[in-house]
Amino acid sequence: MNKQLCVFLCKIFCFFQIIRIFVANIDDMDPTFDFILRIFVAALLGGVIGLEREYRDKSAGFRTHFLVALGSALFMVVSAYGFEGALVTENHRLDVSRIAAQVVSGIGFIGAGMIIFQKNAIRGLTTAAGVWVTAAIGLTCGAGMYVLALSSTFMVLLGLEAFNFFLRRFDSKRKGEEE
Repeated sequence: MNKQLCVFLCKIFCFFQIIRIFVANIDDMDPTFDFILRIFVAALLGGVIGLEREYRDKSAGFRTHFLVALGSALFMVVSAYGFEGALVTENHRLDVSRIAAQVVSGIGFIGAGMIIFQKNAIRGLTTAAGVWVTAAIGLTCGAGMYVLALSSTFMVLLGLEAFNFFLRRFDSKRKGEEE
């Protein structure tokens, strides 16, 4: 990894530590502020992944990942808390996982549109997977599982960078063998 990216990842890690400390005191928070925080953190984490994709000049960049994470978190918050008084009888039960499952299906559809088969090569698979995991991170933030979302974001960034590093090394070895 280059020096700028290492510094950037260190800054993100420090920011995540600050958020983790803040989240530890979330029990006494107003529910509306809690919902806004969930959506904000999701958008922030999605934006961080999107910045990495934008830096790599991929088709789905900052705005796409930002919106996918924000939308996923919003759907999760609405499915978990938006219908709390709508069904007040014992014969009815809400299943908050149903909307989350539909988010996964919808993002799968969007991701399928990003994958292109061209000249015996598949393009866009990593981008589609990135949007898919960004939606999962958004759902995780919407559920209030901040530490899991932060850890997942860190692993996504690490995986994308490690993958890029190994591809460059592999390409340089292959070019050396061809000469």
